[in-house]
Amino acid sequence: MTQDSSALGTQTPEKIDTTVPHSARIWNYWLGGKDNYPVDHEAGDAFREIFPGITDLASDSRAFLGRAVRHLAGEAGIRQFLDIGTGLPTADNTHEIAQRVAPDARIVYVDNDPLVLTHAAALLTSAPEGVTGYIDADLHDPEAVLREAARILDLSRPVALTLMQVSGHIADYDEGRAIVRALMDALPPGSYFAFNDSVDTNKANVEATRLYNESGAVPYYLRSPQQLAGFFDGLELLAPGVVPITDWRPDPGTAPGVGDVIAVGGVARKP
Repeated sequence: MTQDSSALGTQTPEKIDTTVPHSARIWNYWLGGKDNYPVDHEAGDAFREIFPGITDLASDSRAFLGRAVRHLAGEAGIRQFLDIGTGLPTADNTHEIAQRVAPDARIVYVDNDPLVLTHAAALLTSAPEGVTGYIDADLHDPEAVLREAARILDLSRPVALTLMQVSGHIADYDEGRAIVRALMDALPPGSYFAFNDSVDTNKANVEATRLYNESGAVPYYLRSPQQLAGFFDGLELLAPGVVPITDWRPDPGTAPGVGDVIAVGGVARKP
């Protein structure tokens, strides 16, 4: 391990299947990235045809991550981040945002997608004062995530856990909440949880997601705003609470969100 990078728990990636659309690659396509294939373009375009707002959702989720991480690294003084379901690298990854504020911040990314694994080197860049690492692990196995993360992060000191547009990959709602609870239970008081996901109240998004789930891709499950708020149970929500992601501490001069709510999110502290 060098001071500024590490690939923990990684293995030679399995062959990438380019015949079936993949959520990480489609998300990358919507964000204007190049790490995707024609099958992802087709699925992404079909989704966008039914729900044109998906492109805005992708960029709004990225902007929410930026505001949350800047707050956590700045005002909250957090120096350790555990980013689960990081996806493919794009502009303003968690380590870049955090280390602009605190160059000594330590960031661990977690994903279990072979294409993401092949791009780990792009993620594993860090300010000289800090550390960035990558774990090939599954959100469904929080014990493995924590075991590997502990090789870079000091889990006796506060950590910010981030889950952005990831919880829908967990089919069972109670299991999803149990996973978050297991992760947060292992972190000390003063740790934070930053989270957002899409709601099931936008009819166009619901229909586009239904058709996407029939494409052969790994299904994604939308949930109600109340269910998504349940992921914060037992934690102290920061103002303004669980709100549409464009309304969470918007940057000065940003126009207020209009139209249907597409995704909600928030940031909370472990007491």
